Amino acid sequence: MNGYYENKDYGSLSEKVYRFLRDGIAEGRYQTGDCLIEMKIAEELGVSRTPVREALKQLELEDLVSSHPNRGVVVKGLSSEDLQDVSTIRHLLEGQAAFWAAQRINDSQLKELREVVELMEFYTAKNDVAHLVALDTRFHELIYEASGSRTIRHILASLHHNIRKARQSSLTLPDRAPNSLAEHQNIFHAIERRDAPAAKAEMDAHVAIAAGNRPSE
Repeated sequence: MNGYYENKDYGSLSEKVYRFLRDGIAEGRYQTGDCLIEMKIAEELGVSRTPVREALKQLELEDLVSSHPNRGVVVKGLSSEDLQDVSTIRHLLEGQAAFWAAQRINDSQLKELREVVELMEFYTAKNDVAHLVALDTRFHELIYEASGSRTIRHILASLHHNIRKARQSSLTLPDRAPNSLAEHQNIFHAIERRDAPAAKAEMDAHVAIAAGNRPSE
């Protein structure tokens, strides 16, 4: 199996392939209209065709790809309308996740959230967008986990990941990275104080600002 899977211990083989393909779509390695060929992917990843087939089915369930009799599996990607829908749903749910996280977060989660913010400070100073995108993902995932709501965690984790390319582009805009850092710091400090209304307000503000900084399609 190739280096992609080295030191990665999550889920089944099909889950690993699914994550690889989903990341590829989110990051733009696979563009809208590209054909995902089962045999080619299996060879690239050094796996059998079965986990690839299962991964493609999962992507189709999430409406990221579609099956066509003559073309096979084709990447659908996200349209500008899809991105607007994601922003709207995030605005409705992210604040509530932060509210609950402030009430329910445990010491271990709070410690990791603090470490993520400290790393954000380090990589913002270095203007390292790739690391910042990964840390941004982990920051929000921790809040979803700390909220204690499996429903919110499932919905928002998927939506947040699917706009990864847009988030990466946003962080390259002038002053966006330091401003984003300040927003995440404000959210963290509200959660650290166990101030649920403030955590919700800070998260709502962050999501609104992030939506306004989304590059045009």
